Amino acid sequence: MSRIGKKAVPVPVGVTVNLSGMDVAVKGPKGQLSFMLTDQVIAKMEAGGVKVDPKDKSKLARSAWGMSRTMIANMIKGVTTGYSKTLEISGVGYRAAVQGKVLQLALGYSHDINYPIPEGIEIKTPKPTEIVVSGIDKQRVGQVAAEIREYRGPEPYKGKGVKYAGEYIFRKEGKKK
Repeated sequence: MSRIGKKAVPVPVGVTVNLSGMDVAVKGPKGQLSFMLTDQVIAKMEAGGVKVDPKDKSKLARSAWGMSRTMIANMIKGVTTGYSKTLEISGVGYRAAVQGKVLQLALGYSHDINYPIPEGIEIKTPKPTEIVVSGIDKQRVGQVAAEIREYRGPEPYKGKGVKYAGEYIFRKEGKKK
């Protein structure tokens, strides 16, 4: 039994959830998202919110049950408050700046990296060494943050590179003479 799947997803004021067949559409103050349920689960509106149940007792249906409920909860949170990830840049001369619809990164290469900002994602640089990626889709925000981090991941000797805020980098000791 899924402990998460048993709970109904509460729908806050100002958010509308539209269930049509296997398609779940959520509309709120920040935008609109949709998700296609698997045919292993059934979603229905109740007084407490959106309730997801498995169609049968098979392992596949039970595994899709909690995931479907979490996807609906993530969409509701996304259209109300949104998601954001903060990246920190450390290293001499490493910096970031937003120029229109392009994020310019100077990460120690012989050239600057121009990252085109995808539709539905907002990138801000409050400081030259800080990048804030935000949007309503949790998966896309995480994917964009991971792509930016991939250009120059943190290295273990000096800790230079792009890392998530609060991420611990395991440091190694250099050569000994």
